[in-house]
Amino acid sequence: MQITEVNVFPVNEEKLKAYVTITFDNCFVVRDLKIINGKDGLFVAMPSKKRKDGTFKDTAHPLNNETRNTIESAVLSAYEIAMNRAE
Repeated sequence: MQITEVNVFPVNEEKLKAYVTITFDNCFVVRDLKIINGKDGLFVAMPSKKRKDGTFKDTAHPLNNETRNTIESAVLSAYEIAMNRAE
């Protein structure tokens, strides 16, 4: 499965830096990934839903580290490009 499109929607908040939509194989879309500025730098948070007990549960997520790394690399690269264009 290939990531065929990454759309970055920057926001101006302290920790939340952008929302992201990714497309796989031009036929499957995942919306509402988030780029977060954490204590160790930027990372990608998967889409999640708040549960009745106040905790959050991912609604979509990779099942292995290889896929997670592929998604994170593509998303953070697209974010860097979007930020460079905005300057």
